[in-house]
Amino acid sequence: MEKAYDLVIRGGNIVDGTGAKPFAADVAIKDGVIAAVGKVAGSGAEEIDARGQLVTPGFVDIHTHYDGQATWDERMQPSSWHGVTTVVMGNCGVGFAPCKPRDHDRLIRLMEGVEDIPFPVLADGLPWNWESYPDYLEGLSRRRFDVDIGSQLPHAALRVFVMGERGVNREPATVTDISAMGAIAKRAMEAGAIGFGTSRTLNHRSSDGSPIATLTAGEDELTGIAMGMAAAGRGVLQVVSDFNDPAEEFAMLRRIVEASRRPLSFSLVQSPREPEQWRFMLDRMSEAKAAGLQIRAQVATRPVGVLFGLELTANPFSSHPSYRAIKDLPLAERVARLRDPEFRRRLLSEEAESARAPGLSPMRAWERIYPMGAEPDYEPTPDHSLAAIAAERGVDPYELALDHMLLRDGRGMLYLPLLNYAQNTLDPAYEMLQHDCVVPGLSDGGAHVGMICDGSFPTTNIVHWTRDRTRGPKLPLEKMIKAQCRDTAETVGLYDRGVIARGYRADLNVIDYDRLKLKAPSVAYDLPTGGRRLIQRAEGYTATLVAGQVTYRDGEPTEALPGRLLRGGQAAPAAMAAE
Repeated sequence: MEKAYDLVIRGGNIVDGTGAKPFAADVAIKDGVIAAVGKVAGSGAEEIDARGQLVTPGFVDIHTHYDGQATWDERMQPSSWHGVTTVVMGNCGVGFAPCKPRDHDRLIRLMEGVEDIPFPVLADGLPWNWESYPDYLEGLSRRRFDVDIGSQLPHAALRVFVMGERGVNREPATVTDISAMGAIAKRAMEAGAIGFGTSRTLNHRSSDGSPIATLTAGEDELTGIAMGMAAAGRGVLQVVSDFNDPAEEFAMLRRIVEASRRPLSFSLVQSPREPEQWRFMLDRMSEAKAAGLQIRAQVATRPVGVLFGLELTANPFSSHPSYRAIKDLPLAERVARLRDPEFRRRLLSEEAESARAPGLSPMRAWERIYPMGAEPDYEPTPDHSLAAIAAERGVDPYELALDHMLLRDGRGMLYLPLLNYAQNTLDPAYEMLQHDCVVPGLSDGGAHVGMICDGSFPTTNIVHWTRDRTRGPKLPLEKMIKAQCRDTAETVGLYDRGVIARGYRADLNVIDYDRLKLKAPSVAYDLPTGGRRLIQRAEGYTATLVAGQVTYRDGEPTEALPGRLLRGGQAAPAAMAAE
């Protein structure tokens, strides 16, 4: 006898993504969408017992960098380990299309420098079966994934494609250049781009040290591209900026939105140099909203931090002469040398040759560096810093750092919160998350494979902010679920997901809330050419569904790959539009 539904989730505690209080109900799925929510009488071909567990919409992560990984991999891990069912890439202006053959290596070096994805990995992994951006999307559309993927047109690739060396050298775009970029942007949106990403920060450099080509792009260039998007009638703008002159920079962004009527989001974190500037930005967004403009901030929900370790891009001894002499040895051999008493004595007697080495510069002082434990603490107190522990034990911080990194056969890590933690508290992040123009973001899933491991932000959002935080107020579970499901989806024009209601996409999580936790970051060697990357897994995700198919059970992937390339923004379900 044919079953009424493809799958029914029974008896879960529904957190539906609207901000409403949790309620007990069944969820029935048919043909990839939610068919019923409530007491479901009909049976499913498959049923999941969710009694005592949460049922949430799938998480929507709008700030990732899977532009390369999506061309060679089916699984967008680490994001898909953390309940994420939709990712958006092409952020920060970096990506691989459009691109002329002569510029392949140039764009690889840019991604290597900005997002810490090694050149050999990208050179080996990228198929380069495209030149235009629509062709890049066409290639992705033939692939299958464990999540849905939205792509944004990257400004750096666009600028180099149109302007060549002039673009790389950050020369001003001519009227002809701007017209060409606007036309390509229009075609990109029509082909299915979610939006357009750009970078205006000196932190973004190619691996040869040169600043990103978009750093000083003029307002006329940005407006011309936005107007090309407006001509297509679709697409969102994404910006990362240093905001050196916050009033003028925000005013420029507002003028672009006013002219194009395209929604815009930008990265917002607490900077240690200007620790109160985020308040100014919140006020400006409120003013823009009152004027009918959609300008939102993507906010990191924990410190944006760097990891140091013997397997990673850097560690406190990277610029010590003795360590440099052994840095290319296999890990086991390096560990043996570092445990040798004579080598250890010589290493600890040396001074770092880089002024930016951990423990030397104010931004990397021992007071700001913490041992990464088996259960990560992303809101650590100063008394748990390496400086404090070393003082308590009467040892040098370098010696303590070395001992910690040698744990687990050389796999110990150190954690340096750089942004969002200027005052050793996440209270500023809490205040930002309360603002109605803010959404959680900035996980950088797929990037920073040797230094940063923030693709786990969505799990932090649940365990830290709604359950475990002890150093300040928490957020209601229903508010955080809404923020990283419906709010993030709507920020990029995806109105068909992020809510548990009839007609919406059946992208869902079944979560054992009491058991949900983050594991410590670790290193895997599973990129092309055996390349290394940081990964971080979680416990407590009983099931993750994409388009009604179970893609993960208890954190392990199934054979289902229902994820597809998203062709632009998606309209709200017809059933909801009619109500």
